[in-house]
Amino acid sequence: MEAVNTSGVRVRVATEADVPALRTLIPESVRGLSRGFYSEAEIESAIEHVFGVDSQLVADGTYFAADAEGTLVGCGGWSRRRTLYGGDQMKADEDPLLDPGRDPARIRAFFVRPGWARRGVGAAILKACVDAARDAGFHELELAATLPGVPLYAAFGFEARERTAAPLPDGTRLPIVRMTRSIDGRGP
Repeated sequence: MEAVNTSGVRVRVATEADVPALRTLIPESVRGLSRGFYSEAEIESAIEHVFGVDSQLVADGTYFAADAEGTLVGCGGWSRRRTLYGGDQMKADEDPLLDPGRDPARIRAFFVRPGWARRGVGAAILKACVDAARDAGFHELELAATLPGVPLYAAFGFEARERTAAPLPDGTRLPIVRMTRSIDGRGP
C-alpha cells in the first residue's frame, strides 16, 4: 500500500528498517505537539512509559510511515490486536487477535513531526488505516486519543466515549480520551 496526498506526503507500510527513525520521531512529536495539553512531567513520563515503537504493529504490516521531502514526517497504524495503546515498553503479555465480526479494530500510535502538523499527514495515515481495517473485515474503530490528537479524530467522525487518565508506572496519570467510530459508510 502506498499513496501520495496533495501535500506530497507519501504513506507506505513501515518496515523494520524504519524503526531507528521512528524512535527519533516519536519523542520529537510528543515534546513538540503536547505542550499546552500536558505538563512537562506528563510528557516525559509518557515518552518513557507509553509512547514508543510497537514492533508488533510493524511485524503485522499494520503500521504506516509518511515521507515527504526525503524525511519521515509521520507514522501511525491500526491493529487487529487487543492492545489499545502503548509501545513495546508497555507489553508484558501476549497480544491476542480481535474478531473483526465482533471487535473494533484499534487505531494506534499516531505521531507527526512538529513542522508537519496540520498539513494532512495525520489525515493521510488515518485514511490508510481505515481502508486497511475495512479491507480486513472490521466494521468499527476504537482508539485512546491523546489530548492533542482529539481534534483530528473528531474531524474524521470519531466520538468521545470516555475521558480518563492512564496510570503510568511512576504514578503519573496521563489524560486520554477513548473514541470510536463506524467504518461502514463513512470517510475519510
